[in-house]
Amino acid sequence: MKIDYVFEFSDSKQLAYQVDVERPQVAEDWAEENAEDWARLEYCQCTNCPLGKTEKYCPAALDIQRLVADFKTQAAFQKVDVRVSTPDRNYSKHTGLEEGLRSLMGLVLATSKCPILSELKPMAQHHLPFASSDEFILKNVSIYLIQQHFEMRGGGTPDWEMKGLVERNKRLQLVNQALWQRIHMVCEGDSNLKALLSFFSMASSVSFSLESQMQKLKAVLDGELS
Repeated sequence: MKIDYVFEFSDSKQLAYQVDVERPQVAEDWAEENAEDWARLEYCQCTNCPLGKTEKYCPAALDIQRLVADFKTQAAFQKVDVRVSTPDRNYSKHTGLEEGLRSLMGLVLATSKCPILSELKPMAQHHLPFASSDEFILKNVSIYLIQQHFEMRGGGTPDWEMKGLVERNKRLQLVNQALWQRIHMVCEGDSNLKALLSFFSMASSVSFSLESQMQKLKAVLDGELS
């Protein structure tokens, strides 16, 4: 499955990206020739990184390297037109660059070969551009509970209390923090940094305030719309 993003700036400049959800890992020979120093595995490596010393580069860093380069001088607050094409439907929004880049960066990271970020791949396969915090929580919880349903049907022990979901997002927070540190020194503008921080805050909401987020969802399910 391939998803296309097009950013159009006020001066009519366009930046286009195609994300293959099932893409292979970046080839080592390409990485050796093109990878930036900050993409090396040991550069601000995640404290919970499971990759061994045989790996030279961070898979997630390699995947976002072009985005960081393209947007490193851009201001997050500027307005852009973002068009997204998926196999099922098209989306468009006139929004701040931060929101559009957060949506694209989230998709790229969730489909990387990073063993931790790849846990988000089911969400990427049902990608919702420009998702709000509530929509992120709803998708996260829904997919996790479906996974637990099939765990039960397979004879395993389902995690209906969603403790595993909280732990997963704690792991994701450590990855996001390390990625932010990786790109901090190369960004002249703030778009990349704010996009990552926005993505990070969504993951944090699952870890630190899942119960309150669930209560908000319960109010919607009960018809208590504000």
